[in-house]
Amino acid sequence: GLLCFAKTKLAERGLHQVFKQHQAQREYTAVAHGHVRPGRIESRLVADRGDGLRGSTRRPHEGQHAITHVEVVEILPAATVCRVRLETGRTHQIRIHLAEQGHPLVGETVYIRDHTRDGGRLLSSRRLLLHAATLGFAHPVTGKPLDFASPLPASFTRELQRLKGAS
Repeated sequence: GLLCFAKTKLAERGLHQVFKQHQAQREYTAVAHGHVRPGRIESRLVADRGDGLRGSTRRPHEGQHAITHVEVVEILPAATVCRVRLETGRTHQIRIHLAEQGHPLVGETVYIRDHTRDGGRLLSSRRLLLHAATLGFAHPVTGKPLDFASPLPASFTRELQRLKGAS
């Protein structure tokens, strides 16, 4: 997927502001367990929700505000292909938000505790099915609009094709 690096200190400071002020447009392709409903997920994320994992808190003055928009692209036999847009960008935000909705990502190894505790069956995958597909922002120095896209890698496509045949 897409990553962003600055080549100069000036650009680094500018990029920091772009991401801090949530001015970058980021979309991901994700495959999650079960049948995901489209919508907006909003929570406050903390580094430790009390069990050693990052996650959401109900305490209004703790954690960082996080908003994720989920759109259903395709429903598979046991999973859903989603387009996910970040309004904010917190560590593991997509992984946490979908897992807390009862739909951990296929290939997830960390945010699965609640799913398996509740009797959920995990689909196997050789990789996490999350891909940074698009990134757009204004150049931090020139202001010129920049838009980037990355096609799904072959390893993701192989796993997706395998899941389409699952029952």
